[in-house]
Amino acid sequence: MTTRPIRRPLLSAALATTLAAGLTVVTGASTAIAEAPLAAVDGASGIGDPYWPLDGNGGVDVVTYRISNRYTLATKRLSGRTTIELTATEDLASFSLDFLLDVSRVSVDGREARFAKTDGGHELRITPARALAAGTDHRVRVTYADHPARYSYAGERNWLASKHEVVAMNEPHMAPWWFPSNDHPLDKAVVDVKVRVPHGREVVSNGKLRGRKVGKRSTQWHWRADEPMVPYLAFFAAGDFAIEKGAHRGLPWLVAVSERLRQRDQAASMRLMRKTPQVIAGLEDDLGAYPFSVVGGLTTSLDPGFALENQTRPTYPAVGGSATSLIVHELAHQWFGDDIAVERWSDIWLNEGFATFMEWRWAESHGRRSADDVFRSYYANVDASSGFWKVSVDDPGADHVFDGAVYGRGAMALQALRNRVGDDAFWQVVRTWIREQRGANGSTAEFEEVAARVSGQDLGSFFDTWLRTPSKPAATASNGLG
Repeated sequence: MTTRPIRRPLLSAALATTLAAGLTVVTGASTAIAEAPLAAVDGASGIGDPYWPLDGNGGVDVVTYRISNRYTLATKRLSGRTTIELTATEDLASFSLDFLLDVSRVSVDGREARFAKTDGGHELRITPARALAAGTDHRVRVTYADHPARYSYAGERNWLASKHEVVAMNEPHMAPWWFPSNDHPLDKAVVDVKVRVPHGREVVSNGKLRGRKVGKRSTQWHWRADEPMVPYLAFFAAGDFAIEKGAHRGLPWLVAVSERLRQRDQAASMRLMRKTPQVIAGLEDDLGAYPFSVVGGLTTSLDPGFALENQTRPTYPAVGGSATSLIVHELAHQWFGDDIAVERWSDIWLNEGFATFMEWRWAESHGRRSADDVFRSYYANVDASSGFWKVSVDDPGADHVFDGAVYGRGAMALQALRNRVGDDAFWQVVRTWIREQRGANGSTAEFEEVAARVSGQDLGSFFDTWLRTPSKPAATASNGLG
């Protein structure tokens, strides 16, 4: 995410034990329920992240979300059903999903299941007809209808809509406003999205357009991404959009710009969107192959006040065609935040610090200020008394996950590391991090281990200084400032 000017599951104990033991967790299509467990438990209402204790859920690992929704722009009403293919990672008498909307029916493997809203309405507690045995696969179907704009969670009112356009974009939470999910970065899943809207309106989502079904008064748009994603990175937008597409070096791209914008803003935004494939190619020079099978972007007219790195298709506010750094930031997130998701929300600097640093690197590699010059300018011009230095970057707290220090000081830590270990070793660290964590989750501790191992240096005090010490670092060579 980028703030504007312009802005921007822990695994259950049972699953973690299974993986540590090297055992196989079965995934795929729904299978027969094993003999009912004798000591089935109620799965935890949260996955274990201290920042938002109700995020995610214990005892389940989602494989696929198949979302089939209808959205009425004029009334802002969303209805539909989501089919979730999941694996039980514990013997479960009941389990939860994160969902805010009103639910009318739930089934598990085709059999009616009891359900109730708990924990302030954020948790959908499901009790199947028979307990679920650890290691078995199941199909859960949830049917619902409601007005998402009615709801808030964790102080967030995230439904962004007018009578002409809607875009489901936000971080750290978005999914519970439009589909039931295991809403934490630790549980990635394939997301298949179908949305029906009135004739004449377009729907754009993640991945590739798989088809359209035209009815008497409405059209269903079907999008699917090939690679698993974190729930908050799934999105859809509906409204009137100008769409362009093509391929660059074999990579398909599709961009969309709201036709509700003034004509000159549409033109400027489309010019910016068209830079997407070229920016990807430039980032690949430093980071290696783009991690997904398609790329793109969408500009909304709804003025969200930030851009967001939705997987394969970031969303943007209306901005000038020269704001290339914004595109660089959100597309860098495709590596840092999307492909490699955080393990806990306290690790957010691994997303935002890297994306900000890649903005600096882009300027450097395109004949403008060097990343080191930007780094030293920050250091020289931010007074030691500033709150910028008082945030612990590796654990900023839930109220500060998008603090400027997470972005700026996070990027500074990376340039300081580059200065400390040398350019060649630094890029080897980055490439190793991407290769070893690909498609998974990463923590600060894991990044520190990779940096020390690849560089061959003891970096403990260095990372303590840049990530954990709430004060301005001393200008020494050991801190990358000498």
